[in-house]
Amino acid sequence: MGILNVTPDSFSDGGLHLGIDAALTHARDLVATGADIVDVGGESTRPGAERVPVAVEQERVLPVVRQLVAEGIAVSVDTMNAATAERAVELGAAIVNDVSGGLADPDMARVVASTGTGFVVMHWRGHSDRMYRDAVYEHAVDEVRREVEMRVAELIVLGVRQEQVVIDPGLGFAKQGVQNWEILAGYERFASIGLPVLVAASRKRFLDGVGSPAGAPPAERDLATAAISLLAAERGAWGVRVHDPAPTRAVLDVWEAWRAARS
Repeated sequence: MGILNVTPDSFSDGGLHLGIDAALTHARDLVATGADIVDVGGESTRPGAERVPVAVEQERVLPVVRQLVAEGIAVSVDTMNAATAERAVELGAAIVNDVSGGLADPDMARVVASTGTGFVVMHWRGHSDRMYRDAVYEHAVDEVRREVEMRVAELIVLGVRQEQVVIDPGLGFAKQGVQNWEILAGYERFASIGLPVLVAASRKRFLDGVGSPAGAPPAERDLATAAISLLAAERGAWGVRVHDPAPTRAVLDVWEAWRAARS
């Protein structure tokens, strides 16, 4: 899943793809370098980010979704707003990727249930302006797993079918430093829920200084991201969400060739 932030303020690439021409060019580059899905978002969820009016989000996102679908590119829409999700699905988006797992907008479950679209349900404890305040755990893996499982159960009661759901443990969201590594090391605990798992570690702050100098720009974290992508694939992850598909595609191609030679 290649990340397309049509925003002025995302932590890694804010402002680079804000106009529709720049967004479409980058989306095509993501596909050319190995992305199977382009995840289009119009609202930054970086720590401390302020909410964006729904009309502004749609103005940024919907023309991009419409054109990518017309070009035959598989699209997911990265949104917490049910109205944006509904319009994007009408335009052909195949997946709704909601970092709040449907908690930010109570109408999201209805939209997902009625459209039958795929739904990425991320672990979430609150909006970006408070996420680190909520990063308090006694046992991070157990608590995050339990909260994800409970959220999926609530969504099923609201009409979302289990087969629509992909879970995301929410690296970097209400989690700091070593808590993220604990979540990754506990991957099997999330897989044991019995649903597909998305791993979204790309360029996040906990990778600072791992495989690149501490304090380097976020783009220097792409090799560490690719290593996590490989480890996630080995463990059966449904997908990985990345800013730069090329290094991840390279390591996954090597892994596939290795696996094919053994079979």
